Amino acid sequence: MTTTRPTDAEPLSNHSAQDIAAALETYHPQWDFLREFYQDLHTHPELSTFEKRTASQIRAALSELECDVIPDVGGYGILAIFRNGEGPTVLMRADFDALPVEETSGLPYASTITMADHRGVECPVMHACGHDMHTTGLLGTAQILDSMREHWSGTFIALFQPAEELGNGAEAMVADGLTELIPRPDVCLAQHIIPGRAGQVMSTPGPVFAACDSIRITITGRSAHGSMPQASIDPTIIAAMIVLRLQAIVAREIGTAAPAVISVGTLKAGDTHNTIPGTAELVLNTRSFSEEIRNRLNKAIQRVVRAECEASGCQVDPTFEYFGSAAAVTNSAEVHHHIRPVFDQVFAEDSIDADPSYASEDFSEIPKAWGVPYSYWVVGCTDRELWEHAQASGAVDKLVPTNHTGDFVPEYEPTITALCKAGTAGALSYLWR
Repeated sequence: MTTTRPTDAEPLSNHSAQDIAAALETYHPQWDFLREFYQDLHTHPELSTFEKRTASQIRAALSELECDVIPDVGGYGILAIFRNGEGPTVLMRADFDALPVEETSGLPYASTITMADHRGVECPVMHACGHDMHTTGLLGTAQILDSMREHWSGTFIALFQPAEELGNGAEAMVADGLTELIPRPDVCLAQHIIPGRAGQVMSTPGPVFAACDSIRITITGRSAHGSMPQASIDPTIIAAMIVLRLQAIVAREIGTAAPAVISVGTLKAGDTHNTIPGTAELVLNTRSFSEEIRNRLNKAIQRVVRAECEASGCQVDPTFEYFGSAAAVTNSAEVHHHIRPVFDQVFAEDSIDADPSYASEDFSEIPKAWGVPYSYWVVGCTDRELWEHAQASGAVDKLVPTNHTGDFVPEYEPTITALCKAGTAGALSYLWR
């Protein structure tokens, strides 16, 4: 069988898109099983790199399907390979780690879990970003594809990723030999739930999520008694000046050329009321949509920090520690235009355009490992009545729970149906016979 690489593929004909939409009205995942699976994951969340139980539950669910399973990739990562003859190879990824957030939803299956984090500090844990829903959606997609093999040909790979919240789960899977363990995909897909009308599927070519860097900066001055400031090199003043100057980078150096953000998350200096400290620490976070702007931000931050330290007479150079970094998620226009007609057929008026977000995540490391194109879309998960009321009131930010908060729990239906159908539709746009 001769196949066409996705980067060269023409959008499906309306007829084929209609056939896929019709098939998705006939073939369904195991709905009761999925609800129980989701509620179990939500009740038993696990922090990044500690997802042992979660991975076990995923493997147990996959054991009921006709696929080859490769566990423990880059930690608790799982690969499920569905082979179905000759044809393209499509990879779809879902993440499954949770966050150190206390759940306040009041749901009967709410998390009451606490566990020690990487520092050994006991903390509440919750699926506050919807990764339990992403995992359930990918499992549902795998169930649908497994049940309708007569309608597609090729290879489907379900990749379940740990440690996305640390920003290094995808990189860890790549470093653990991902590209040697599975067939090279022709295209990679992923999806994420966000505040919005539950069940709406939002897609776009180009930027979807921003690149980010977290930077821990240590300024070393000279300590002195509070009554003798002339004997000090005061790092608190230096840090304060840096905070002010940093905002001018976006306002005056980046300007309106491209969207960018620099946020100061923490500023720490000193422990007592009458001592000028010897050091100060700032932790910054940057967001941008291109590597050019990302590099300009990082260079400008280092320049400003070094200059302020020099101006204040610091005798020790500042240090910069980068962590929690992620590249921008930028969709292939060709892949988007190949998939979007199918979304439009499947979801009708609920297939809409997505706006770029300053949120960040590490998915792009996976297609980057092979140099293949990808598409990443988002799915609304807010109760529709709540969303309409919030919009009419001009109070979406106040009334609608957002990712990473204790009351962020998706409206299970129609969100799970949209995730299962969108994942299947995206894959079938390449695998359909």
